Amino acid sequence: MKVKIDKKEKSQVVLEFTMEAEEFSKALDKAFEKNQKHFKVPGFRNGKVPRNVVEKVYGEGVLYESIIEDTVDEEYLKAVKENNLEIVARPELDIKQIGSGKDFIYTITTYVKPEINVKQYKGLEIKKVEAKVAAADVNAEIEKVREKNAVVEEITNRALKSGDISNIDFEGFCDGVAFEGGKAEKFDLTIGSNQFIPGFEEQLIGMKIGEEREINVKFPEEYHSKDLAGKDSMFKVKLNSIKEKKLAKIDDEFAKDVSEFQTLDEYKKDLKAKLLEAKKKQAEAEKETEVITKLVENVEGDIPDGMVETEIDNMLEQFNQNLAYQGLDIEKYCEYMGSSKEKFRETLKPNALRDVKLKLALEFVKKAENVTVEEKDIDDKIIELSKQYGDGSAEHLLKNENARAYMREQISQEKTLKIITESCIEK
Repeated sequence: MKVKIDKKEKSQVVLEFTMEAEEFSKALDKAFEKNQKHFKVPGFRNGKVPRNVVEKVYGEGVLYESIIEDTVDEEYLKAVKENNLEIVARPELDIKQIGSGKDFIYTITTYVKPEINVKQYKGLEIKKVEAKVAAADVNAEIEKVREKNAVVEEITNRALKSGDISNIDFEGFCDGVAFEGGKAEKFDLTIGSNQFIPGFEEQLIGMKIGEEREINVKFPEEYHSKDLAGKDSMFKVKLNSIKEKKLAKIDDEFAKDVSEFQTLDEYKKDLKAKLLEAKKKQAEAEKETEVITKLVENVEGDIPDGMVETEIDNMLEQFNQNLAYQGLDIEKYCEYMGSSKEKFRETLKPNALRDVKLKLALEFVKKAENVTVEEKDIDDKIIELSKQYGDGSAEHLLKNENARAYMREQISQEKTLKIITESCIEK
């Protein structure tokens, strides 16, 4: 088998394979011997049909698929290894010539890892993010806890007011006709939650239990249902009941009820410490995000289209797996969103290109900084994750080569990103 490698622009390579006619003839013989038992022709015993009869009945092409199966992948992988090609995209096969008495010629087009440069990865300038917690942040957190622990009481002696939980029956009409999805019974609606379209909740205020009222509103222009967007409508509403949230007084007793602390001051101090820790993590995440953005901007070199397309394929596969938990797939999702798979692919391109550049940039820095990962690093990480999830998987994963290889790559990326992040200049 002769192989010719033609390197194109943007890291595309075309491998042309030629199996000379004599060798192809032997391959046909081998393919017939391998598949003879599968051919059935009336008048002949199964597995005993002569080759000339098989070719007459089925055509010679019936043997080509077997040759392609036995030859193409093996020769391709052999050529990749012998020529040290670092493939980064799915290969595409194109049969140029095939037939008795002819050379078998085919090409495989793919992409190799591009040579890129990162013009700067140390001393990147980023915006400084302060991790601060104000008294207002602590008070807001306490309000959330108050809401969560509020006692709900039934109200019978007054009209509906803002903040109440109303239980209503309603039906919506547009141009005098009831519209789909506009009817419900015994629906709980908190007044002021803005759960309904603008103007609806406000017009319920003042209603008494058992009262019926007509509410006139206009659907927003950007409403998700095109049939209703921008249209005037009327809702018939009946108020069934009123409930009110009773919020606890913020004092030492409140602190005792919702925490392990005896005083409000102690509880606030603990809340502030936890909020500060969360803010620090958020600041670190924002810092890392900006560093990655700057790093990607500094990548120089042509990125192969095939590499980006492969990344999009990976993203789609992951997205499809997530949709499966909801009983959906890509096609149904795109139909629901009024789009198509092709359009959805296009929306993924910018992120796919960014992810590809990031991977290449991290590899560049890893090599430049001689980042290494010790076996102990992998052991420690696996044990740490096993303890974190409490699933007792450490013993198995420590011996699993695939798991170790994955963990090695993760740790390597973390170490590399740490080098870049720690050297950045915050302004």
